[in-house]
Amino acid sequence: MDFTLTAEQDLLRRSLADYLADHYDLGRSRAAAWSAEGWQPEVWRAFADDLGILGAALPEEGGGPVETMVVAEELGRALVVEPFVDTAVLGGGVLRRAGAADELKGLVAGSVRIAPALQTDVGARRVDGGWALTGTAAVVVGFPQATHVLVDAADGLFLVTADSSGLDAHPYRTIDDRHAADLRFTDVPGTRLGTRDLLEPALDEATAATCAEAVGCMRKVLADTVGYTKERRQFGQAIGSFQVLQHRMVDMDLELELAVSAVYRAFLTSEAERAKAVSAAKVTVGRAARFVGQSAVQLHGGMGMTQELAIGHYFKRLTAFEYEFGTADTHRRRYLRSV
Repeated sequence: MDFTLTAEQDLLRRSLADYLADHYDLGRSRAAAWSAEGWQPEVWRAFADDLGILGAALPEEGGGPVETMVVAEELGRALVVEPFVDTAVLGGGVLRRAGAADELKGLVAGSVRIAPALQTDVGARRVDGGWALTGTAAVVVGFPQATHVLVDAADGLFLVTADSSGLDAHPYRTIDDRHAADLRFTDVPGTRLGTRDLLEPALDEATAATCAEAVGCMRKVLADTVGYTKERRQFGQAIGSFQVLQHRMVDMDLELELAVSAVYRAFLTSEAERAKAVSAAKVTVGRAARFVGQSAVQLHGGMGMTQELAIGHYFKRLTAFEYEFGTADTHRRRYLRSV
């Protein structure tokens, strides 16, 4: 199988990498995460208007699996907090399959941002020709930045505007400094998009994109760790010259390469095999993320968890990744059911 990017895909990668290098260093990433808003609206506008990456997952916009993988990996490498996967991949995948053309157009333009509510106890009832939702949703990541909430309810998938009356939010920050909220719905008006069948393939696409994001994080973590061990000195020599540390970094690299291969398979496999490949990738990347993150912190010593170095922030992101879109145990069981 040829893993070489086309000229257009490589241009996309380089354009995004150059933009992030100029506009999204660690200081800006953490300032955005720690701000009251939790994101940078001007960056989101650039994603839509200048880079055009919000349509990377949409065939109608010239996107596709490889474009999604390229974008997600670069965003992970820069520790971007803007909700690309939740909005452009998961939200866009559902809206495209539901035929919600107006909302999809707004998504590509950057005016529609979606927070998925997947851990829910929400029911829906018909009222005056529409639907009203009542119940609760937990850990809705990205809600403070969202214009819409995608609700996985008992009666199907619904789209709710984030400022609807009857929608109460308890906001908080997650372990990796992202903004989330627990929601309570009380007769909140919603638009029914369809059945849960719309969600499954979009969830697979989002899970694969999150795996690619984790690969980007691990590339940065490994590069920083190798660089640190070349500079940090003990007993009159760089600690990178110690064989036991060299062995650990080789193991980190091997885990990263296994994760990369699993991500490639998740994105490039046939639709019939995609669910199984995505679950295999989630398990493989989750194991690699834990090993690479923990090893990087150990090799940095106490500096590994300080606010000043990037390693601690990436470690928290890699830790949170293990629980996004299903744990490793969830995906192991799913994989076994598909064998």
